[in-house]
Amino acid sequence: MIGVHQRFTPLQRLLHWLMAVCILAMLFIGVGMVSTTMPKYLPLVVIHKSLGIAILVLALIRLAVRLRYGAPALPADLPEPMKLAAHLSHYALYALMIGMPLLGWAMLSAAAYPVVVFGGLWLPAFLPQSDSLHTWLWDAHFYLAFAFFALVLVHVAAALFHGLIRRDGVFETMASVSVSTQGAISLPSPRPTPLIMNWLTSRCSHPMPRPLAAGGRCTPPPKRCASRASSSEAPGRCCR
Repeated sequence: MIGVHQRFTPLQRLLHWLMAVCILAMLFIGVGMVSTTMPKYLPLVVIHKSLGIAILVLALIRLAVRLRYGAPALPADLPEPMKLAAHLSHYALYALMIGMPLLGWAMLSAAAYPVVVFGGLWLPAFLPQSDSLHTWLWDAHFYLAFAFFALVLVHVAAALFHGLIRRDGVFETMASVSVSTQGAISLPSPRPTPLIMNWLTSRCSHPMPRPLAAGGRCTPPPKRCASRASSSEAPGRCCR
């Protein structure tokens, strides 16, 4: 089903941002796991497994909601290669959001490790114990994690491109708040304060420079000194 609405539904937006937090946490925890052998490694593993299953459940719910409600159409003026890249990247994201947790679950099953998540929920092993299979699954999980991280970076870059450069409304379809037309946030035009207006008025009341008197003082404006026929002031340097 392809939606014709202008924004994703509130449920879709909630799932998107909730999964974004979980995925970023998962990726950074995974980096911490492979780069440390300290006692904090085991707590990281427990959190990593729990987050993985949470992402798997959320991804399946999000996929079902996407099939039910669809998605807003891309802008008509978007080049066809960019439309194709958008569709392919979303397919890849869904494949990795579902496939990565399943790979981790399968890897633990092949190693006969207990799969305990959320502090006490035991998940069954669905693969027989096999050292070679465990090694293959570990390698696949490891390298696909880098591909997942790169794809997330591309996704963020594309969102910023649509939101800050093209301003075509694509970013606003998933944003939590609405912004003005074509993605531009309207700001009130600056208006000068009364103090600045008074200063400008005083500066503009005598557009022509006034001559300095012999004592170095500025002469009065022409209109005011017109009646002073016998003025000892001599033209000299000018002041404004």
